[in-house]
Amino acid sequence: MSAKTEGDTLCVFINGKKVTENHADPETMLVSFLREKLRLTGTKSSCGGGGCGACTVMVSRYQPATKTIIHYSANSCLLPLCQLHGAAVTTVEGIGSSKTRIHPVQERIAKAHGSQCGFCTPGMVMSVYALLRNKPQLTIEDLTQALAGNLCRCTGYRPIVDGCRTFCQQEANCCRSNGGTNCCLNGETNPDQPEDEKPQLFDKEELLPLDPTQELIFPPELILMAQTSKPQTLRFYGERMTWVSPVSLEELVQIRTRYPGAPLVMGNTNIGPDIKFKGVLHPMIISPSRVQELFEVSQTPQGVWVGAGSSLSEVRSLLERLVLQFPEEKTELFRALIQQLGTLGSQQIRNVASLGGNIASASPNSDLNPVLAAGNCRVSIISSGGRREVPLNQDFFVGFGKTALKPEEILISVFIPFSRKGEFVHALRHAPRKEASFATVTTGMRVYFSEGSRVVQDVSLYFGGMGPTTVSADKTCKTIVGRPWDDQTLGRAYDVLLEELVLPPSAPGGKTDFRRSLTLSLFFKFNLGVLQKLREMNVIRDELPETFLPLPSDLQPSLQEFQHVSKDQSNQDAVGRPMMHRSAISHATGEAVYCDDIPKTDGELFLVLVTSSRAHAEITALDVSEALTLPGVVDVITAKDVPGKKARSMFGYEEELLAVKEVSCVGQMVCAVLADTKVHAKRGAAAVKITYKDLPDPVFTIEDAIEKSSYFEPQRRIEKGNVTEAFKSVDQVHEGAIRIGGQEHFYMETQSMLVVPVGEETEFNVYVSTQWPTLIQ
Repeated sequence: MSAKTEGDTLCVFINGKKVTENHADPETMLVSFLREKLRLTGTKSSCGGGGCGACTVMVSRYQPATKTIIHYSANSCLLPLCQLHGAAVTTVEGIGSSKTRIHPVQERIAKAHGSQCGFCTPGMVMSVYALLRNKPQLTIEDLTQALAGNLCRCTGYRPIVDGCRTFCQQEANCCRSNGGTNCCLNGETNPDQPEDEKPQLFDKEELLPLDPTQELIFPPELILMAQTSKPQTLRFYGERMTWVSPVSLEELVQIRTRYPGAPLVMGNTNIGPDIKFKGVLHPMIISPSRVQELFEVSQTPQGVWVGAGSSLSEVRSLLERLVLQFPEEKTELFRALIQQLGTLGSQQIRNVASLGGNIASASPNSDLNPVLAAGNCRVSIISSGGRREVPLNQDFFVGFGKTALKPEEILISVFIPFSRKGEFVHALRHAPRKEASFATVTTGMRVYFSEGSRVVQDVSLYFGGMGPTTVSADKTCKTIVGRPWDDQTLGRAYDVLLEELVLPPSAPGGKTDFRRSLTLSLFFKFNLGVLQKLREMNVIRDELPETFLPLPSDLQPSLQEFQHVSKDQSNQDAVGRPMMHRSAISHATGEAVYCDDIPKTDGELFLVLVTSSRAHAEITALDVSEALTLPGVVDVITAKDVPGKKARSMFGYEEELLAVKEVSCVGQMVCAVLADTKVHAKRGAAAVKITYKDLPDPVFTIEDAIEKSSYFEPQRRIEKGNVTEAFKSVDQVHEGAIRIGGQEHFYMETQSMLVVPVGEETEFNVYVSTQWPTLIQ
C-alpha cells in the first residue's frame, strides 16, 4: 500500500504532550518513534525483541466502562505506534530530570549504586515507576517480579533492588519486617552491633519521599475523547503495510473474512519478532484491541469464560480473585494457571500479550497450552459462518504454530472450568532461568479420583517442548486410568512415558535426551504432589520418605561486603567511602548520551552489514542489483571498494575485512548496504543475494580439528615447567573430558559506530560503542 494513501490521524500523548501523526507507519515501533522522531533517547533500543527491558515505558489508558485509568509497563520495541491511538505514554524523561526535579525512583537507584554503564537503568526506572503508580505500598515480591524483565549486564541486581526496596513499607519475607535488626540479604552479621554503626552504602534518611503531585496527570482530552467520540474503525497506511483497527465484533468478522491471511495483533509479542528477525512481511495487519467483546468475562456454575483479548496480567488478576472467592477444591486449575502466569515471559510481556494470542500461536514449548488442555478448557470461535466451541486438546494443536482454527475464524473467548472434589492439577516447567525465559519442557497434569479412593477415574498429561506442538501422553494415561495410584501403576507409567515421548536427534532445540528425562522428572514431581494431596484427604496414610520431600524454596542469604569507614575519618577524606557514580543521575534520568543517542546530522547515511549464512563455503556469486533498486538505498560496499589493505590483524593472524572468495564462519562480513535510514538499510541488506558452494571436509568438533591439523595460528599454550615429568611424579592422575558449548555474549548497549568527516583533510571523528577503543583505532 502506498504511503500516499490517506489514513486516519493518530493521537497519542507522550509525557503529557499531545502528539499527532498524520502518516503513522504500521511498521514503526514506539521505541523508534520516540528516539528518531521525538528525540527522546532515554528509552534505549537494545535487543529489539522484548527480552531485555531497556526500552521499558509506561502506557496509560482510560477505561470508559469502569471509568478508571490503568497504567502498565511495556516494551516499546514491540509496541506498534498504531496501537497507541488514545493512549498516554510516559518515558524516563517524563518523570524527572536533573534540570528540573528528579523522581524518587531515579534518585534511589542512583544513590544505591544501581548503575555502572547505565544503559539498562532507564528501563529499570520505568518498571519500578509503573509498579508504584499501580501499587504505592510495595512488597519485595512485587518489586522482584516487576524487575524480572529487565536485564543488567554489569552492576548486578542487588544494589538496584536495595535502592528500590526502600519503597516497601513492610518487606515480606524479610527479617526486618519480623522485628529483626539484620537484613537477611547480608547473611551473617553481628546482631549486637548498634544500628547506627552498621556500614551503609547510602543514607535512607536523605532520600526523597514519593510525591503524588510530581506525577503527570492523565490527559483530560483523552478521557473526553473516550467518553464523547463515536468509536470508528481506524486505518493507517505505510510503505508496505496497512493497519486496520475495527471497533465491533461484526466488523472484525467481515474484515477477517476479506483478509483471512492477515494476522490479528494484540500485544505483538509473536508477530513482532517474526517481522523484525525473520523478515516476515504482512501487507495487512488487523488489530482487534478496540473490540470490547474480546475482553468480556462471564461466570457460569461450571467455570468462567475469559475474553481472548484479555492480557495475561489481566487473566492472572482475575484468577487470583476467583481463588479467594471459591473453595480450594474448585480452583485447582486456576492455581496451576496462576503459577505458570507468574513466570511466563516478563511483566512487560504479560501486560500486553493476550490469552487468545498465546493459545493461537501454538508454540511448541508453550507454558499455558499444556495446562489449558489438561484442564479440559475449550474455546469459542466465530466466523461469517457462525459460532462454534472447540475443546483445547491434541486435536486443536495440529502442528508447529498451527491450530484447528480455519483462516477466517477468530478465537473470541476461553472457558476455564472449575475443578471437582478429588481432582488435582499441576503445572510444571523447566527453563534456563526462572523468569523471562523460554521453557525447555513444560507440562500440565490433571488426575481425578472418586471420593475417598486412590483409584484413578481420569487423567490428562500434556507436554510442551516434546514435539512441534503441545502433545498428549495418551498411552501413559491409558496405563493409569482404572488403577490405584501406587508405585506399581506409576512404575509402569514411567516406562510407557519414556517410550511414548520420543524426539529424533535432529529435533529443533537439541538436548533430546535431556528433554526426555525431564518428562520423567516432572511426572515424578506431579506424583509427589498427588500423594501429598491424597494424604491430606486421609485416602492414604503412608509417610513420604524424607528424600522425597520438596527442597526449601526460600532464597538463601547473599553476602555483600564493602569497606566500613570509621566515623572518626574526616568528611573530606574520600578513601573507602561509598560514592555515587558520577554519571548515576544522568543514567537514571536518561540524559546520559550513548553512541546511538547522538543526533542525526545532515546527509547522514546508515550502514548495515550483510553476513554469511554458511560456515564453510565458496562464494560463487554476489548479486546486489535488487538491493540497489529499493527506496533509500544509496550504495552497496564490497571488498573491491575498500582502498589499500583489505584485511585486519588480530591476535596474530589476518582476517579479510569483507570476504571475497570464501567464508569460514556464519556471520562473516561479506558486504554492506548504505541507505538514508536504518530501516531502508536493513531492507537493502536483506535483498542482497549470495550464492554459495559448500566446501568439502567441514570441521564439526575439536577432535576433527586436531585430526586435520586445523589450528588458529599462531598456536598458544599455557605451560609452566615440565608437564610430562610432573605427571610421572604425582600419586594419582584423574583423566576426563569436559565440553562447553558456545555462548553469545548479550551486549546491552547497541553496537554502533558514528563516523563524521571533519576539517579539510581526510580526517574523521569516530564515535563507537566499544570497550576496546585501541583496536578500533
